[in-house]
Formats: sequence, C-alpha cells, structure tokens
Amino acid sequence: MERKLGVMEERLAQLIWDHAPLPSGQLVTLCSDAFQWKKSTTYTMLRRLCQQGLFENLDGQVRPLMSRKDFLALQSQDFVKETFGGSLPHFLAAFTSRTKLSSEEIESLEQMIRQWKE
Repeated sequence: MERKLGVMEERLAQLIWDHAPLPSGQLVTLCSDAFQWKKSTTYTMLRRLCQQGLFENLDGQVRPLMSRKDFLALQSQDFVKETFGGSLPHFLAAFTSRTKLSSEEIESLEQMIRQWKE
C-alpha cells in the first residue's frame, strides 16, 4: 500500500478524518468551500485515498478504514525502514546530531522505552 500522500491528498484526508463519517455529498460541499474543488475533483481525489486503503465510499457514506494516528505510525515505520534500514537507533542518532533533545523529550522517550520493556 502506498502511504505517501501529496499535499492536497493530505488536506483531503485530514478533512475526512475531522468530519467522518459523512455523506459524500457533504464532502463535495466541504471541498468546494475549503479548496474550491469541483465535484469531479473531489471524487477523483477521494477515489485515490480509497485505493490506498485509507477510506471507503460505500452507499454514499465516506468512512475511514484507518485512523490518522495509525496512518502516521505506518508512514513513520516506512520512513525509518527506507532511510535507516529499519534502525530506530540510527534514526535517533541522525535526528539528534543536529537537534538537541529537551529534558522533557528525553524523559518522554525513556518512559516509552520502560513501557515497551514491560
């Protein structure tokens, strides 16, 4: 499954997550107001998101098949896998080589690690 969204696909996905479930006609209205899209553009973009397994448009109702949180988690996993060979330590080393973590961020990471160990 493709988990990379273009800018407008991301905006449409966020709009759906914010209002779902919703009738497809209401989505057309929301997209017209937010993006100045025609009906055909809305349905084309929605079809792309449905093909990616994020949403379904069934009987005129648009529903998420995946939460935004789950989608972002999968995107993060893909990024670490593609860019750092799946190594979270390599990702963190690269990230922190130019950006210092705050005490709160370090504590948060340590807390997550403790929870994962349990």
